[in-house]
Amino acid sequence: MTPRNITGVSEFLLLGFSEKPELQPFIFGIFLSMYLITVFGNLLIILAVSSDSPLHTPMYFFLSNLSFVDICFTSTIIPKMLVNTQTENNVITYAGCITQLYFFLLLVGLDDFLLTVMAYDRFVAICHPLHYRVIMNPQLCGLLVLLSWIINNLHSLLQTLMVLRLSFYNKVKIPHYFCELNQVVRLACSDTFLNDVVMGFAAALLGGGPLAGILYSYSKIVSSIRRITSAQGKYKAFSTCVSHLSVVSLFYCTSIGVYLSSEDTQGSHSGVIASVMYTVVTPMMNPFIYSLRNKNIHRALKAFFGTIAIKGPLAFG
Repeated sequence: MTPRNITGVSEFLLLGFSEKPELQPFIFGIFLSMYLITVFGNLLIILAVSSDSPLHTPMYFFLSNLSFVDICFTSTIIPKMLVNTQTENNVITYAGCITQLYFFLLLVGLDDFLLTVMAYDRFVAICHPLHYRVIMNPQLCGLLVLLSWIINNLHSLLQTLMVLRLSFYNKVKIPHYFCELNQVVRLACSDTFLNDVVMGFAAALLGGGPLAGILYSYSKIVSSIRRITSAQGKYKAFSTCVSHLSVVSLFYCTSIGVYLSSEDTQGSHSGVIASVMYTVVTPMMNPFIYSLRNKNIHRALKAFFGTIAIKGPLAFG
């Protein structure tokens, strides 16, 4: 019997990682722990930057925006997955799937754009240090973040509208733990040629463009560092880029892994595992990477917790 085509509200089934009941508590515990670490770590970065006036610079302004996006990014996916795992009910409504799809595309695009803007900030700081404050003024920084939001909002809205025109069969099973664009489009029963064209064009423009910008910025940075005569000067200039380079490498390597694994069959879990790296692991690691060797963040956090420790007894008294 051929499944009936749906034109109204429907439900999708998110297959997740495993259908074995004995593995569900383990999966729930692991992802709940990673989610809490992600939210807590990125929230600390935001609090440290906002509470410490010496950190009110373009670099930390972009970092706090990246932390905010990472919190929203994981919150778009993980809570629903945790609820499904705990209740052993893998259903997500059609409206819920479309909403998740929209915010996922918006926030992953923002991650990409903010990493590009941060690369430009490092380029100006190292290659044009005397004009840094003039070029990276508050108006330009705000405009760059605003443009990132506008462009990615338009992109996610376009992709969502393209999905809304598709038809699906009853009881569609998505071999993923969230509504991922490629998987949803692949499961449609109507013609997806236009969707594939739009996705390919968007990937080249909004994925390749920022990557090209990052590579160009760092090519100029490397050339500028090579012209520095002292070894200490070279180390100081390069050390300001280590954290950003680590995050960029982690983000793009995992994203490319997801893209390559998407060529597998729908029944394969390789794409699901690869997606965990950039939807959960990367946002969780960002606060550690940026704060591990950053004395300014350490000082701001100590001052922040010191203020809380002082105000707590006073308020209690």
